This record gives sequence, C-alpha cells and structure tokens, in this order.
Amino acid sequence: MRSIKADFFNFLREFGSYDKRSMFGGTGIFINNAMYAILTDQSMFLRGGEALDQQLTSLNCNKFKHIKRSTTAVVNYYDVTELFLHNKELCSELIKVSIEVSQKEKAYKSSVQSKRLRDLPNMRLTLERMVKKAGVPDVNSFITLGAAEVYRKVRHSHGKDIDLKLLWMFAGAIDGCHWSLLKDDRKQGLLRAIDG
Repeated sequence: MRSIKADFFNFLREFGSYDKRSMFGGTGIFINNAMYAILTDQSMFLRGGEALDQQLTSLNCNKFKHIKRSTTAVVNYYDVTELFLHNKELCSELIKVSIEVSQKEKAYKSSVQSKRLRDLPNMRLTLERMVKKAGVPDVNSFITLGAAEVYRKVRHSHGKDIDLKLLWMFAGAIDGCHWSLLKDDRKQGLLRAIDG
C-alpha cells in the first residue's frame, strides 16, 4: 500500500523539479533553493506569505507546529492536506502562489537591499557602526562609493590614525572575499585612490 506522502511527492512534480531536505521533522520541498512546502508522513504544508496567509487561514488551514523536546515552534506553513484530498484544483493554485511568494522572498533576502553592512565579508557590527557614523547608511551606498571613498569618510570621522587594514577589509567586503586574499595590484590601486 502506497503512503499519502508518496502521493504528495508525485503531485508536487507537476510544479517543476524540486529538491528535498530534512526540515522541522519532515521533508522540505525546494525549487531554486526556495522552500515552499513541508511534507510529513500524513500532511502537506504550504508556505504562506503576503495575501496567501489570509487566504489559507480563511480556508481553515492550520499552521505547522514543530515540537522539539520542550519547545514548540509555529512556522508560516499551512496544512493543505484536506485541499489536496478534496479540491486539487484549488490546492494547485495555492501551490503556484506559494512557489511564487517563496522565490520572491528568497530573491529579496539574497539581494543587496536586504543585506546589512555587517553581513558583508570582513564586516562586523562595530565596523557597520563606524561606517554608518561616517555617513554611509547602507550596503548600496557602501558599494556605490567604493572602498577608497568609504575609507576616506571613516578616516575623516574617526581620525587620521585608523588602521590601513580597514581599507583592505572594505575592499574585500565589496569584492566578496576575505581581505587577506586581495591581490597586490588591487591594494596598490586602493592606496593610489585614497591618496588622490
């Protein structure tokens, strides 16, 4: 006898190829690294978000509860098992919206707009505060200004005797690498830029 979980997997193939990973005591279903469903042995849960939360709640879909030892985590996934069993057409529409929402949220979280300065390589909270105090409010400004200009602004606001290593750290943050991996010609160009 086939399990309902196998039916869930087969049904979800209609929406594109997916990856699965163990998540919250069940199986997370991902398209393009964005998770949109959790499957357990008996239930299918869809990721909410935007107007989908209200629609799923109005359809009496309960949120997923992950019970782990002494704690319970309620996550933004809704039980759509009854819809799967009795209204596949509506279930299909909800899955399409859930995939769209999850991919949109994933794209935003991966974008420059959602990143904090401290999330960049080489950066940490103290450097983020230092850079903000120097007048560089966000990642976009940081990247647009470039390492040399950010360093100049920090040097102006915090005094001339700041460590040159900060310049390398800022450049690495923009280049997406650890500052110690910067090539010598890149460092020389940065030194010319702060002197110019």
